Order: sequence, then C-alpha cells, then structure tokens
Amino acid sequence: SLNAPYNAMRPMYGKIAENRPVARVWTVVLLLGTCLLYCARVAMPICAVSMAERFSWSKRESGMVLGSFFWGYCFTQVLGGYVSDRVGGEKVMLLSAAAWGAMTAFTPILAHFCSQPIVSMTISRFLMGLLQGVHYPSLASLCSQKVVESERGFLMSTVGSGSYLGTLVIGGVGSLMLDMYGWESVFYISGLLSVLWAYCMWKYLLKGEGELIAGTQSKLSRRNWLRLFRQPAVCAVIVTHLCTASTFFTLLSWLPTFFKDTFPDSKGWVFNVIPWFVAIPSSLFSGCLSDHLISQGMNTHTVNVQDLAPSCAGALFGMWSFLRVIMVYLSGYLIEATNSWASVFALISVVNLLGLGTFLAFAEARRVDIDATKGRYHNIHI
Repeated sequence: SLNAPYNAMRPMYGKIAENRPVARVWTVVLLLGTCLLYCARVAMPICAVSMAERFSWSKRESGMVLGSFFWGYCFTQVLGGYVSDRVGGEKVMLLSAAAWGAMTAFTPILAHFCSQPIVSMTISRFLMGLLQGVHYPSLASLCSQKVVESERGFLMSTVGSGSYLGTLVIGGVGSLMLDMYGWESVFYISGLLSVLWAYCMWKYLLKGEGELIAGTQSKLSRRNWLRLFRQPAVCAVIVTHLCTASTFFTLLSWLPTFFKDTFPDSKGWVFNVIPWFVAIPSSLFSGCLSDHLISQGMNTHTVNVQDLAPSCAGALFGMWSFLRVIMVYLSGYLIEATNSWASVFALISVVNLLGLGTFLAFAEARRVDIDATKGRYHNIHI
C-alpha cells in the first residue's frame, strides 16, 4: 500500500510512547514556551498605541518599529533550523528563549534612556526578531526528529496553539496591566516570565537528562537543495506559509491599533482577546483531525515540512519569513497614505487567496527527501 513505506520508516524517527509521562511534560513545557514567546512578541503591538502617544510616533513610524521585528526574524529562520537539525532543537530553543526574554524585560529601559526612542525601539525589535526567529524552526526540527509521524499533528497543533494562548493572555492581562500600571509593566512581566521558563527548562528537563521525547535522532545526509526546491510540493508549502504567516502577523501587529482607532471607547482587553480565544479550539481540532486521517491511511492531512522533509524540516521551516516585514510596514504606509483600514484588509485578502490557490494546485502529502523510485525508502544522495 502507499502508506507501507511510511510505516517502515517510523523506527528511524523514534517512538513517542515509551515514556508517556515525560512526553506529556515536554508537550506542556513547549506549549508554555510558545505561549510566553507570543506574550513577549505581542507586547509591542499591545503597547504600540500608548508608546506612539508617549513618543509622538506617526503611523508610518509605528509601522517601522513593528516591522523591524520581522527584518530580524527572517535572518535567523534558516540558520536556526539548520543548526537545530544538527545540534538539537531543544538546545537552540533554550538559549534563544533566555536571550529574547532578557531583551523584552530591558525594552522599557532602552526606550526611556535613549534620546531617540524610535531608533532604540527599532533596533531592539530587530534584535528580538533575530532571537525569536529560531523558535519555530527548532520546534519543527525537534518534532520531525523526535516524534513519530502519527503523533506529529497533535503535538505541533497543541504546541502551536500556544501562539493563540499567548496572544490571548497578553491581550487580556496585558491590556489590564497597560491601563493600571503603564505600558512598561507589560514588557517587564512577559520578559521576566520568559527568562524564568528558560531557567526551569534547563534545570529540570535538560540538565543531565538524556532523550527529550523518546526516540532516536535521524542522521542527516548531504543533499542537493536545488533538486529539493524543484519539487512543486515544497515550493507550494513555502509560498502558502509565506502568505498565511505574513497576513497573520500583519493582523497580529495592527489589530490593537485598528480597534483603538475604530472603537476608541471600548476596553482593550475585549478586542485583544476575542479573536485569539476562538483560534485555540480550531488549532487543536485541526491537529486531532490530521492524526486521525493519517491513522486511517489517508494522505490528505495538513501539509507541512514535518511531513514533506523531516530530515531537514528545521531549515525548510525558515524559508517563508521574508514577506512578513514587507506586509507589516506596507500596512502602516497604506493606513497613513489612504487614511483607510479597508486597503489593509483588501491586501490581506488578496495575499491569502494567492496562498490558498497555490496550496490547492500544487501541495501534496508525501515525503520528498527520500527516494521512492527504487521500491525502498532512503535518503536521497546526489
């Protein structure tokens, strides 16, 4: 059958169930880490309106500060995935978390003690992007090398829902802190909690521990990347994620400002919570559905780099970050030039439709980093 080779390959990528309690602990830890990642990341969009009033920023300047994060983000995506594929995603994730947590906590200090806050905030957000850019590639590498295929969908969707949970938490609690204690408190709390998470992860889960999630790490082979990119499925997934991620982060960056401009008398915690509250159950459901379809022998499941090329998933994950910075900055420019939010939402719709069309036309749920032409599955050597 079509799925028999996949079953034969599973021992290479380990078993997740040998120590279920450890696996569950790591799932919760990674979920919490992703939650804190977004608490730190969304702190700036939540506080952007107050900071713009405090430092007299225009919409274009606010867009420059918000977009500078993604300039840094796109530089370390591929490198972070490449390193994670070789030294282990958990190590890369730990070091980066300690660094971006500290950077978040120091953000108010940089804003107040620099004579040009727009410059210091642009640089600090750029550095935040550099440091956070390795998180998801390292997570993708960790998942592809440590988790069996039938479990990946639920694990990634559960951990991935941390992005919505973090946005939900910082949108609700952060908005209340913003009103009660000022915008500085949002950065202090989210940054210090992130550093604490990194310390606990190192002390209790990594220091002196052996396997992360039961399984053996796959050995990477040298391959012709050009041939890999000639695969339509790979290009389709890169383009699709490029479109969806860029529009997601545009909404993430600008929705607080949109609601503040459109409904100035509304409470911030309401409109910063509702969109992401709905997203959490849909993310968990998609992961369960994906795993169910795989267990039924179907290939029509969620297509991602963990399925397409698990041996180099981390590096491939980093390929689709470059459009985000353009979208976030362009949105700020459109708002200021047209004085209308409709142009921004129209741009988001067009980009999303482009991604959907590409996905439906070319995406496939099959591995492309192995050679299936000889009746047996092994790494491609060119």
